[in-house]
Amino acid sequence: MEEVFDEYIDLLPLSIIEDIKVHVPKGIVKTKLKKVLDLAVEEYNTMQVEPGECVGIISAESIGEPGTQMTLNTFHFAGVSEMNVTTGLPRIIEVLDGSQSLRTPMMEIYLQAPYKNGTEIKKAAQLINETTLQDIANEFLINIPDSIIEVRLDNEKMNTLSLSAEKVQKLLDANMKGINVKLKETSLLIKPKGKEISVNELYKLKEKAKSLYVAGVKGITQVLPVKRGDEFVIITAGTNLKSVFELEFVDATRTMSNDIFEVYDVLGIEAAREAVVREVFKIITEQGLNVDVRHLMLVADTMCVTGSLKGITRYGIVSQKSSVLAKASFETPIKHIINASLVGEKDELSSVVENVMINQPVPIGTGLLTLVTKDVKRILHK
Repeated sequence: MEEVFDEYIDLLPLSIIEDIKVHVPKGIVKTKLKKVLDLAVEEYNTMQVEPGECVGIISAESIGEPGTQMTLNTFHFAGVSEMNVTTGLPRIIEVLDGSQSLRTPMMEIYLQAPYKNGTEIKKAAQLINETTLQDIANEFLINIPDSIIEVRLDNEKMNTLSLSAEKVQKLLDANMKGINVKLKETSLLIKPKGKEISVNELYKLKEKAKSLYVAGVKGITQVLPVKRGDEFVIITAGTNLKSVFELEFVDATRTMSNDIFEVYDVLGIEAAREAVVREVFKIITEQGLNVDVRHLMLVADTMCVTGSLKGITRYGIVSQKSSVLAKASFETPIKHIINASLVGEKDELSSVVENVMINQPVPIGTGLLTLVTKDVKRILHK
């Protein structure tokens, strides 16, 4: 069969050929395979863009028009009522504006065998979930006369997380300054160093000790194992891609975060571009809308073309436009025009917006190309 695919290498992109290889049935006859490839070539040629076509405006219309029908659901629940996820128009605005403070950061963590089959899935979830001292303690007691805080540990919870009282003692010593920590059977005794402190300060010290990180992945505040098809996936509230990748039982090739800036920092600009496409496409399809993914790919390409992630805002993509009039058409026009006047900027009128503003033909379609011909008479005369 490989020789059949080789005939189409110059007619189709390699990625399409590889997809066809994966999806065609095993043992398909050559004539049927050729028919499939011929149909793919026909569809591919039909989907190509003509030179001069204004793809940016078409993409903007194709996303914006169905976007007006989008319901304004801010949240929906991911399996249980305790876990909610930003969706609808607010989520699309988060992604396209390049927001770095998400309302509901989350991850979908895929697991290696045997965890993905459901074996010890609860243990895997607990190892991912951020655990603080109050999560492994039965109670906190304050001895006011002696200025001592007693933390009674829960051995069962500690065993689940492979923690020992000695390890917790070392964590307290390392992360809390100005205290002495002693181990007494299954309790930790915390006493401030030096002079006696007030009751108010003692309570503050207790609250600080409660929130001390002891195990799990920092930033993951909630975990929810759910079944997707034949395997279990862990959905989280909070995200920490780099630390999760370091866990041996996690499938790092499929694990995803909805924080596109974290994806960019950990995996690079190509992964961030793919994350933008996936996030927006997921929201649009959830709303029952039909938008060609190529329009979203164009938006993602625009956000990532410089090698860093830029939102579609006046501080992101718009600030990088070379045209003064294009920048002025978006927001704060007076500011852009005054700044351009002060330094003597020149506008080449090479794009759509600025030509529309001054009422002249836009460089798209047949207006894109300038015809250059040779003087035939002069050539013959020579």
